[in-house]
Amino acid sequence: MKILVVDDERTLVKGIKFNLENEGYTVDCACDGAAAVELARNVGYDLIILDVMMPELDGREACMRIREFSNVPIIMLTAKSEDSDKLMGFECGADDYLTKPFNLLELKARVRALLRRAGRTQESAVVTAGRLSLNTQERVAVRDGRTIDLTAKEYDLIELLMRNPRRVYSRENLMNIVWGYSYTGDYRTVDVHIRRLREKLEENPATPEHIMTKWGVGYYFKA
Repeated sequence: MKILVVDDERTLVKGIKFNLENEGYTVDCACDGAAAVELARNVGYDLIILDVMMPELDGREACMRIREFSNVPIIMLTAKSEDSDKLMGFECGADDYLTKPFNLLELKARVRALLRRAGRTQESAVVTAGRLSLNTQERVAVRDGRTIDLTAKEYDLIELLMRNPRRVYSRENLMNIVWGYSYTGDYRTVDVHIRRLREKLEENPATPEHIMTKWGVGYYFKA
């Protein structure tokens, strides 16, 4: 799957690119609407993530121009949350709309959903490891056939780890991905959520089988 990310906030683009490439996507980037239209015309993208406020050509105008020659799924990003802005984005041809600041896991979930709807991927909605499984459409965790009650952030954290087994994430990376780049909380928040996940999902939280620690580095999931 090949994705184009267009935004003049370079730090945000870097974060989106890092996260999507971790999911196995190929990612190109641009920082203005004119470049987005040119790239969309010449490259066969499976999805485009397009910011509304950009130099040269804004995202809505870029979206309309892309729609003249392509039906590629488009997610619009904006700092505004008014319904009128969202409706205008849809009228310009966008398929989905996300308001800044947003959770990168939510963005990835919307990317997967749009690709599924467009018939461009056959990704399974269920992620399984041993006696643990996640239904990613219903956001439900199950252990030994029993549904486990998780908070939204606990679910986001375990889904990230289970989708990327053996990949070690530092606490800083987990904060950025799960809580978002605008979050200013203490990194110990990650430790608390990991402890709670072990208590809920591991048979023996003191000697976990799946949610592992790499001392001095971070956390990872062992399938």
